[in-house]
Amino acid sequence: MAKKPVILTQKGPVALIQLNQPERGNRVTLDMAWELRQICQRLNVEGKAQVVILTGAGESFCCGGEQLLDDGDSSSPPLDQRLESYRAASSIGGLKIASIAAINGNALDQGLELALACDLRIAAEGASLGFSNLSKGIIPWDGGTQRLPRTVGRSRALELFLTGRLVQAEEACRIGLVNKVVPLEELQDAAQEMAAAISSGAPIAVQYIKEAVHKGADMTLEQGLNLEADLSIILQSTNDRHEGVQAFLNKRKPKFSGE
Repeated sequence: MAKKPVILTQKGPVALIQLNQPERGNRVTLDMAWELRQICQRLNVEGKAQVVILTGAGESFCCGGEQLLDDGDSSSPPLDQRLESYRAASSIGGLKIASIAAINGNALDQGLELALACDLRIAAEGASLGFSNLSKGIIPWDGGTQRLPRTVGRSRALELFLTGRLVQAEEACRIGLVNKVVPLEELQDAAQEMAAAISSGAPIAVQYIKEAVHKGADMTLEQGLNLEADLSIILQSTNDRHEGVQAFLNKRKPKFSGE
């Protein structure tokens, strides 16, 4: 039986997605991109998980993707269609629930684009992150040119894009590319601890925070404030909001249902 390119496991409210092609540096293949789309769609539809952790098997998080070239074969699909088939970051970015990248090793090119599509990032000491696309005559194409500037700022993003310089985990944390750096042996525990903190909150509220932050980034301040207010009003009618109030009044831990 062929080895699965992506493995999904779930324990309680936390799902773990593991890129599972360590012998290839977990590079994104067509099969891996397809599996990621299916897994993310399933998580969104089932609604059982509250947090997703994305990580890699072996020594690398993800060292990029298969290089797609226009081979001139008229029988092959057009290059834009092939690129669309290999896109994977949009699947991660489209998750309704919170997502954490546990960067266990190098995150390069499309691999860094996958990490950027997550809401939060924890990196292991010694991991390298960056884009080397220009040296190959191409540009990032799986969301990198849009997500990196929104994460570290336009000037810093342009520096990393144009020079191809790789940053180590510690510098990545200083510039806001990752949220936290820990020794490799502590990475999964750190990711699980962060996931547990997130999953202790009301699931609908977590989704609305994601929506307010991500959508608000593309709005004017006034529009963003209106979105925040609308989402807050909607939350008042949920069972989780009622449970949160009752738990506070009765000085007990809330039991949220996601309703």
